[in-house]
Amino acid sequence: MHKVRWGILSTANIALTQVIPAIQRYENTEVVAIASRSGKAQQAADKLNIPKGYDSYEALLEDSSIDAVYIPLPNHLHKHWVMEAAKRGKHILCEKPAALTADETAEMIQFCRSHNVKFMEAFMYQFHPQHHRVKEILASDAIGEVKQMRASFSFYLDDRVTNIRMNKEMGGGSIYDVGCYCIHAIRNILESEPLSVHANARIDSETGIDITSVGSMILENGTVATFDCSFDTTFRNEYEIIGTKGRIHVPRAFRPDVVGGEGLILIQNAEGERTEKVSGDIYRSEIAHISQSIIRDLDLSAFEENTTKNMRVIDACYQSIELGKRIDF
Repeated sequence: MHKVRWGILSTANIALTQVIPAIQRYENTEVVAIASRSGKAQQAADKLNIPKGYDSYEALLEDSSIDAVYIPLPNHLHKHWVMEAAKRGKHILCEKPAALTADETAEMIQFCRSHNVKFMEAFMYQFHPQHHRVKEILASDAIGEVKQMRASFSFYLDDRVTNIRMNKEMGGGSIYDVGCYCIHAIRNILESEPLSVHANARIDSETGIDITSVGSMILENGTVATFDCSFDTTFRNEYEIIGTKGRIHVPRAFRPDVVGGEGLILIQNAEGERTEKVSGDIYRSEIAHISQSIIRDLDLSAFEENTTKNMRVIDACYQSIELGKRIDF
């Protein structure tokens, strides 16, 4: 196989504006079909130069010309359609969060393994080279021993009537939508898992979803980490790492694509302050990673394990909010 042929399950905005164009930018991939239950598939196909439009997800999955599918469906539908795709031998890129619980996630991943298909959760931010550079700076001892990390991801959600982010049964809520990035970044940048989690939230009285959430974690390496996420404040997507001799601030941590792919790393220590600029195409890099894994039959088990571990922390956050106490692992 020299080129991965992709099918898209849904005409979700992220598919139309980000992922499909990224697949079309990468030389070893092509989009051959898109499906929608809304009747909009052919319109999207025509607009984006996709050969086939299907009016059902089942029809797309039965298309033998498709090697892999991208699933940007509402969160509560991920498990079902991941399994339906795996049954038909399709490799899978599934939007975050992979499922609604860690148990669901583990079941999905095991099902994909049993059907010999690749599975990857679509945390596109991690493929931006600024994060690798941050790890290099940490390893150089530029800010000394790391003691704290904080991460924030928020935006103001205008549509609170029809937006699926406000629907609890569909996996709505700020932690599922944007807090998951903060948790993922803390765990992966610091390469340590939480020993305990304590989270609080402002719950929307009408829908029951968490509009704004804050959480604190004690990691296995002793670092204290905090995060906040919200549908109720201005756009922020950043993290800060604080050490004994300095700090690193990454103000475009999760969506550098909105500023042309340029990431910023601000380093402050006894030697002064400096800024590094690092550019990358996060969606194209994400597509390249899973597509090369399919073409070359590379192991994605580290990504699968990471997905389950992240969902485990999300579970603990929601449990902490519900019970009003710290959750220990």
